[in-house]
Amino acid sequence: MRIFSWNVNGVRAIEKKGFLQWIEEEDPDIVCIQETKAKIDQLGSSLTNDHGYHTYWHSAERPGYSGVATFSKKEPFFVQEGLGIERFDKEGRVLITEHENFLLFNIYFPNGQKDEIRLKYKLDFYDSLLPIINEHVDSGTNVIVTGDWNTAHYPIDLARPKDNVKTSGFMPIEREKLDDYVAAGWIDTFRHFHTEPERYTWWTYRFGARQRNIGWRIDYFFVNDGFITQLEDADIHENVMGSDHCPVSITIQDGKIL
Repeated sequence: MRIFSWNVNGVRAIEKKGFLQWIEEEDPDIVCIQETKAKIDQLGSSLTNDHGYHTYWHSAERPGYSGVATFSKKEPFFVQEGLGIERFDKEGRVLITEHENFLLFNIYFPNGQKDEIRLKYKLDFYDSLLPIINEHVDSGTNVIVTGDWNTAHYPIDLARPKDNVKTSGFMPIEREKLDDYVAAGWIDTFRHFHTEPERYTWWTYRFGARQRNIGWRIDYFFVNDGFITQLEDADIHENVMGSDHCPVSITIQDGKIL
């Protein structure tokens, strides 16, 4: 069972760049996308239901901003838009879907680069999410949290760590939030399987950054530690174009708990 996550930086734009053909070729079981930048009534049936997937959308109140969508071959048992926290939910950042053996959180985490207010909003989001997912795990549910986390955790996760210590996305106060997740038993699936450097998921459009691989790893799959043994691999698909991010994925053993 393969699950992909991709910040597409505009679903209508990426449709024109071969998004649906990519899905057809990869044939994933589930695809989570972030930064859709569209309301569902702005989309044609080619995106919503002509591809063999059940689709679910959570859009921001503000037009052309944020938004997430989940494509699933099998219809989930349950779907929830948002965390149930209005200040976050109005920005269309979370879709929760329940599948046979896990709960899947598809999240577009806030970006803190604009100002101190947005940085605090981002940190508050991290703090609000952690007890919610911990509660599900404590109740015996396996949980996958994927999406654009908007933070590079360790120096290995960006090309120029020394130059970005004061940049939102690699500030110590943000990285400490990911430390809190790890301390609570959450596992960064890519680093569980891969220790090599220079593997990134986002590159600025400026300065030829992608061609030079001057990037950041800010898109993740985290799972609770009890679920990690059911994973076969996690990967980054750097060669897939169409956005300033590339897709990331995990492979689950037959989609079953053994």
